[in-house]
Amino acid sequence: MRFTEIDLVGVYVASMSVMMIVAWMVTIGLRLSATRMGLLRYVWHPSLFTFAAYMIVLSTIVLAVAAR
Repeated sequence: MRFTEIDLVGVYVASMSVMMIVAWMVTIGLRLSATRMGLLRYVWHPSLFTFAAYMIVLSTIVLAVAAR
């Protein structure tokens, strides 16, 4: 599949930008869940862990869109 621009209220936006925003929202939800369950206490560097989780989520979204 080709990654084409998306028309948002008359403005063409790269599809990667939309995927990055969606991945960030998913990562925020995962981070909040991990904080509530106390899982981030066992992580050496929470910021790096959050960034790594963001990269994993973004990669999964990109691969899922590309596979269609």
